[in-house]
Amino acid sequence: MSTLDHPPGGGSRIAGRLGHGVALLYIALFVVFLLAPIVIVVLASFTPGESVAVPVGGLSLRWYQRFIEYKPFTDSLITSLIIAGLATAFAIVLAVPAALGLARSRSRLGNAAVAFLLSPIAVPPLVVGLSSLYYLSELGIGNAFAALLITHTCVSVPYVLRTTIAACKNLNPGYGEAASVLGASVWQRFRHVTLPLIAPGIFAGALFSVLVSLDNLGVSYFFGSANTTTLPVVMLSYLQNQFDPSIAAISTVQMLIAIGFLLSVEKIYGLRSMDR
Repeated sequence: MSTLDHPPGGGSRIAGRLGHGVALLYIALFVVFLLAPIVIVVLASFTPGESVAVPVGGLSLRWYQRFIEYKPFTDSLITSLIIAGLATAFAIVLAVPAALGLARSRSRLGNAAVAFLLSPIAVPPLVVGLSSLYYLSELGIGNAFAALLITHTCVSVPYVLRTTIAACKNLNPGYGEAASVLGASVWQRFRHVTLPLIAPGIFAGALFSVLVSLDNLGVSYFFGSANTTTLPVVMLSYLQNQFDPSIAAISTVQMLIAIGFLLSVEKIYGLRSMDR
């Protein structure tokens, strides 16, 4: 009778359901914790008032108009987009050959080279920016567009290198050998066999590079000038003098740019294919 009243495994099923519920609650709270600041910023960008306040007393686009009319914002946004695009292009040119050469290396020198090229990720951006300022100043490259581009390229290389190395390690060498047997040259093997296979890694690294460059403040802060300044630096300078919802509007525009990049990648290439 007691066996019928208390079926075996009943307690474990209840504990399993309870654990599953706790896990779902934890995930839900974690998602809310991540998304709540973003939602608040977006809502604050539409406030008609003079200060950041949530909930908003209405909806207005006045702070987006302020973003368009304030020339330093638009000029610095254009500069940030140009720097991000060029830095990513140079990072691809530098990182892809390095990844092809270092992906299958087992020597200590190869591992040291990989660690060195990935080091800008581990070093704080302020340290990278300050040391780059001293070094480039010694070379005669001060607060100029070239200095900003060089430092952003250095910061972007690790992101492209890391994803490309991962793609190269999963590359089957038999494909290249088959192409060689069929008479393909080194360039033809790279263009028609290797490059299409590692393209997902390059594309993923390029996406990270663009987003990191657009959001970079620690490095950009040391190389700004009257004519060349990125958007995060202008936002920081603006906040030092006044605090209004235009910053929320700019932040929303930055998020829309990032989402636009992600949607473009999904439309053109497909994010699911990047993990193959």
